[in-house]
Amino acid sequence: MSMSPADPYREARVPVFERRVTVLGADFLFRADDEALLALVDAACIGAPPHRFAGQAPQLTVELRLGEATGLPTDREPPLPRLQGGAGLLGVLIDRGNLALVDPTSGRGLVNLSPEMLAHAYHARYELLEFAIFTLAARSQGLAALHAGCVGLEGQGLLLIGESGAGKSTLALQCLLDGLDFLCEDACFLAPESGLLTGIANFVHLRRDALRFFDAATAAKLAAAPTIRRRSGVEKFEFDPRAAPRLGPLAAAPLKLAGLVFLSAQPAGEAPMRRVPADEAGARFTQSQPYAAGQPVWAAVQPLLQGLAAWELRRSTHPQETARCLRALLEAAGDPGS
Repeated sequence: MSMSPADPYREARVPVFERRVTVLGADFLFRADDEALLALVDAACIGAPPHRFAGQAPQLTVELRLGEATGLPTDREPPLPRLQGGAGLLGVLIDRGNLALVDPTSGRGLVNLSPEMLAHAYHARYELLEFAIFTLAARSQGLAALHAGCVGLEGQGLLLIGESGAGKSTLALQCLLDGLDFLCEDACFLAPESGLLTGIANFVHLRRDALRFFDAATAAKLAAAPTIRRRSGVEKFEFDPRAAPRLGPLAAAPLKLAGLVFLSAQPAGEAPMRRVPADEAGARFTQSQPYAAGQPVWAAVQPLLQGLAAWELRRSTHPQETARCLRALLEAAGDPGS
């Protein structure tokens, strides 16, 4: 695909392939100039519940373009992504042919991929496409972007907060298996005005050693999922909870924030759960969210934290024990008399 001197910016190349998807409270139009690019959109969004907030949903557009070959090796992971920003634009750059650029004010984004990057579908989706989706949805609606998982019951949701490796994914999957509503693994978005949480219920990432917690049939299904390699070098199964037959329910609508749950790596012992005082909870939550806490929207989040219930859950010998604690908390949150 050579550059035309008459059209060096490829403005005349019209994207003819489209997907329309509602996620994270926004209506997205994805336009691609090559049908292969829509597979990334399908993996990221299709089949996830179409969450909406009250009021008119923003209309957002992401254009996907297949650029020229760059010589990017396909037998090893791509270069580390670099974040860029200025003049109202936000972007991620991997190399000269692979980048994502968004303009939150206009509600538009561009994802440009080289042919070689299609061999790195996980990185293309996770680091470029999802960046565009998450950033546009959050900035256009004033959402706080949180590094947290979320499960719920009867419209109430609990944020699962912990460092990478704290067990959020394994616990979220166990909650799904036990009938709680799965909202997201570790990328949650909070609307401060309503206290509603949204996310995309697209993947759960599990280490191989987590399979021991599940019965043989479930473990076999998880082990059949594709394997991805994190930037840290850790390999994980990338399980899609949208796949039929589903293992449990996905949150059909945004969930009301009912409490914070801090996951601790300390053994549970005789006291697996303790209530966290409000001042400690607010400080811990803010410390756990350096990106969101640095954004203007964080000031609007503070009133939600006043009087919000918070707990610390220590690691049990089996995630099912922790999932039972979460169910009890959610049932109490949904009971007006509790």
